[in-house]
Formats: sequence, structure tokens, C-alpha cells
Amino acid sequence: MAEIIQRDGTWAFDGTTVRITPGLHRSVPLFRQTYGEIAVPLEAVAGIVFEPERKRGRLRMRLREGADPLLHATGGRLPDTADPYRLAVDVDRAGVAEYVAEEIRRALLLDQIPKDPTKTFLLPGPPVPVSVRSSDGTVSFDGTQVRIDWSDTSDRVKRATGPRIIGVGDLVQVEWLPNSGYEDGFLRFVTHETVFSKLPPEKDPYALDLWGSARRDLLTALVATAITARLPHPSTRTGVDPADRPQLAAAVPRPADHHDVLLRRLRELGELHRDGVLTDEEFAMTKAAVLRGF
Repeated sequence: MAEIIQRDGTWAFDGTTVRITPGLHRSVPLFRQTYGEIAVPLEAVAGIVFEPERKRGRLRMRLREGADPLLHATGGRLPDTADPYRLAVDVDRAGVAEYVAEEIRRALLLDQIPKDPTKTFLLPGPPVPVSVRSSDGTVSFDGTQVRIDWSDTSDRVKRATGPRIIGVGDLVQVEWLPNSGYEDGFLRFVTHETVFSKLPPEKDPYALDLWGSARRDLLTALVATAITARLPHPSTRTGVDPADRPQLAAAVPRPADHHDVLLRRLRELGELHRDGVLTDEEFAMTKAAVLRGF
């Protein structure tokens, strides 16, 4: 057993699994404490390195592309302190850290673990059900469907539509961008009907606009990861990068009734406007965003 215990957490390697346990110190981010222990099978590891520094070094583990739904869902956007595959190491424990890294490297070599991308997720992601309260509302996932309950501060368009329930079978992808504290983030649920939608997150009833506590809003990555782990593996489909949506016609078939969907949304917006739920300005802004989808 190769093990290193630090304030930020513990890494233990038994020859087949790297067990990463977050520390209990108050400096450990809420996201790491909530995500909990992660058992990384050796076959999911692409490499590990210890980076010594003057005051504190760092153990850094790199996983094979496609092995972890957390890394796929967050797309490298997790803050360094919330990244479970980095461990700050005190100077006096540098030798132990190098020993742990060397043991893992030796096992990778002996077991001839490839470094190429995987075709299945090798880590399960967080357990379900999982529920997170964010600045825009509460999002829950039970393994089969997503439910969004809007908060009192959510946009009136969202509150007027009521709770949003989305089945896993209707989802194409989950898009996640953290709230940095300087710029808003979002958690968007891309469905077969909304894949070409261009509504901004604050108006989109299929998205949570993350503008409040960056520390708490980061927990929405738990939901994004749990859902990603239950969607088809990225190796079997083409990703839905927001910047590439206009190029998705070949990857995600555009529904034959795409315009009917947009027209139905326009009718719903018109009804909300007539009922006085939306102001003239809100109606005009949201209508323009929907029309851009034609």
C-alpha cells in the first residue's frame, strides 16, 4: 500500500485502485467534500506526476480521455482547488508523494495500461438521487429524469412555465459552465427539441442561470456528472458544443417538426404576454431569441 495523507486529502494505492478521499479541513472546497471519495481503477489512469515547489508541491494524476464522467461534464472548467486529481503536498512529505507516484507509474507499466481514449466510462460518477439548490432554482436527478423547481428570483418566463421535468431519453447532452464570481455560469439541458435553441440561460426554461454563490453553484457539477454518466458515452456520439451547434445537422438529426416546436413556443409566449405574466419588453426580447432559431 502506497499512501499519502495531507490536509487537503488522502491518496492510497493498493496496486489496482487509487482511492482519493477529500480532507476534512475547512480549506477543502465544498464541492470536494460533497463529491466524496473517488475510487479510480488503474485502467483509467493515463499518468501521474509529482511537481515539487518551494513551499508546497503537487501530485497531479491524469486520466484517460473518456474514462471519467466528471471530467467530461466539466470540460476542464473545475477550479484547481476543486479538482480531485490534484493534491497539494507539504515540503516535508515530498518524498512520500514521489514514492506514491512511482508506485502508480510502475503498476501502469507492469499492467501495460494504454493511454488512448476509452470507449466506456470507467468511473461511475456520483450516486443518485442527487439534488442541488442553486441561485436560479433547485435541480434534482433520480437516475431517470431531471426536475427543475425555479426560485423566487428566477426570470418570470421560467417561473411562468412551472417546474421543468426532462427524461434522460430526451437528453442529448448537458452543458456546464461554472459561476466564476465575475461572470455568470449555467447548467443547460440540451434535448432533441432544444438543440438549436439560442435562448440566453436567464430566459431558457431548460437552463439554470448560475449567478449567486460561486461556492454553492459549483455543486451543480454533481448533477451534470450524474447525468453524463447515464448518457451514451461520448465516443458513440458527436458532442454538442455551443459554438458548433450550427454544424450539428449531420450529427444530431434536426426534427422534421423543428419549426412547429418554435411556433409552439411563440404561442406559449404570446399567451403569457396576453395574461400579463410577461411585460412588453420581456415578450419582445424572448420572442426575438426564439425567432433566431428559425
